[in-house]
Amino acid sequence: MSVDGVGTQQGGGGADEPGWDVDPDDESGVAVVAAVGRQVKAWREAAGMRAGELGAAIGYGEDLVRKVEGGRRIPRPEFLDRVDEVLGAGGKIAAMKQDLAAVRYPKKIRELAKMEAQAVELSAYGSHNLHGLLQTEEYARALFGMRRPAFSSDEVERLVAARVARQSIFDRSPGPELSFVQEEVTLRRHLGGRMVLRRQLERLLEVGQLRNVEIQVMPTGRDDHAGMGGEMQVLKFRDGSAVGRSEGDFGSRPVSDPKYLRIVELRCGIIRAQALTPRESLAFIEQVLGET
Repeated sequence: MSVDGVGTQQGGGGADEPGWDVDPDDESGVAVVAAVGRQVKAWREAAGMRAGELGAAIGYGEDLVRKVEGGRRIPRPEFLDRVDEVLGAGGKIAAMKQDLAAVRYPKKIRELAKMEAQAVELSAYGSHNLHGLLQTEEYARALFGMRRPAFSSDEVERLVAARVARQSIFDRSPGPELSFVQEEVTLRRHLGGRMVLRRQLERLLEVGQLRNVEIQVMPTGRDDHAGMGGEMQVLKFRDGSAVGRSEGDFGSRPVSDPKYLRIVELRCGIIRAQALTPRESLAFIEQVLGET
């Protein structure tokens, strides 16, 4: 079931409502969700209500109420709002939405988002699809929907929401310096269909106008290409430290050792030099948009 609530059953016999299962390996997430669940249960019992009665009163299933109270399910914000209202918690339960906001997305994505939020410079090269920070919601949904083994609808929506949330990086002031190099094929592949691609190309043109953002295109016809090993990224921070990742190298894990970072930075620099300039790239994207 989609986390946006489409197709949701209401009433006392409601289905297991939108939300996310807790990853047992996410220790911090498990602790936060368990604490919220205990508070919901304590307020319910203090009100003299059974789990099924609370579920009926708020329009959710008893099973979801028990999962939330047991710390096995991350509730959506509207669930906590309804519980707060029915139990007369005066905003105390609703206030826990802020605690859950930090753990509602998968651990690896939270860690990446945290690094991006602290970065003052980001350089990235994408070979198969557009970088996550550049993706529209529609494009991201189509991309996750194509994964095999297939994600459930619930998982797809959770991942899409996490990806869109990361794009708050464009709203930072002062904004970090962001540099993206994309393979030409990523601009032409109709992931999700022609209209999804058109809106995605329009988004690239919009973001590419920002003063702190450079988008470059690597034409398929280039004879020399330093990025044949796959995608890569470097994040630099205010204290002078940095972290990088290069697909297929160093176990594909993030690295911060200067001798490894030098390799990734060298490749990113050469790739930028081999690609079209930012001005040429925006003109190229406009051309592709006109052809799509």
